[in-house]
Amino acid sequence: MPKVAHTPDKPPGKDEMLSMSGLEAMQSMLNGDHPGPPIAATMCYGLHSVEKGKAVFRGAPNHDVTNPMGTVHGGWYGTVLDSAMACAVLTMVPTGKMYTTLEYKVNILRAIPLGTMVECVGVTDHVGRSTGVAHGEIRGVEDGRLYATGSTTCIIMNLA
Repeated sequence: MPKVAHTPDKPPGKDEMLSMSGLEAMQSMLNGDHPGPPIAATMCYGLHSVEKGKAVFRGAPNHDVTNPMGTVHGGWYGTVLDSAMACAVLTMVPTGKMYTTLEYKVNILRAIPLGTMVECVGVTDHVGRSTGVAHGEIRGVEDGRLYATGSTTCIIMNLA
């Protein structure tokens, strides 16, 4: 039976992902060859740029991500930071390995006004054989204000 190739709306399988480095996988998402994670569409953000050791996401929170008080839920900050920081680590993961977040921390400094376009930048601090550490921040695209910071530790695994 022939192997079914992925399409831009269908994610690649495990074997295809393991045949790419983390940077290649992230570049394929940025180029539209592979879809981004569904959580990004659900939470109104997406991959903006990627390079070795750095991932940048942009988005604007809307009413769907508010808490009962009508402000942006802390989980939105955490999700966007987790994406940027962990994907920064992924850019350093070699072919044949994968990663996942072990733990992350978020410091919310101020509320993001609904509809405000923000940029979340994740940058690696260290990536070794079994762990990766990164930090990140969320800033307003137009006002440059710092809204939140974070840090993460990821585990790097050999799944082949």
